[in-house]
Amino acid sequence: MRKIPFVLLFVLSAACSNRVVQTQSGLRYQILQEGKGQKANEGDEILLFETTSYLNGTVLYSNENSKNPVKVLIGGNQATQAVDEGLRGMKVGEIRRLIAAPHLVKRKGYPPNVSPDSTLVIKLILYKIL
Repeated sequence: MRKIPFVLLFVLSAACSNRVVQTQSGLRYQILQEGKGQKANEGDEILLFETTSYLNGTVLYSNENSKNPVKVLIGGNQATQAVDEGLRGMKVGEIRRLIAAPHLVKRKGYPPNVSPDSTLVIKLILYKIL
């Protein structure tokens, strides 16, 4: 019997109760917590907290427990395609879980702990629209 990674089981079970949206690019996301106020759009500069992991739950990066959100210009080529696309339409306080195929998380250079051929799980928390 093949084992399914815990994170994948969690994503699949959560999908039963929360709608999973798939965009034209292939990005899949779930809204884990609704936000309030205006929606973030292309051209907006925002502050966010992010946790990126492999499907098996191994965390590659997280600033979620820090006091320093990351500043990103939506549509400004400052984030991967998955993060840039996943931020669009989010409201302040919203939490989304993205499932990003390798073509959506390509980078010019890769940190030693990130495989360029992996599907990643990315949790985004929109902290503030500047």
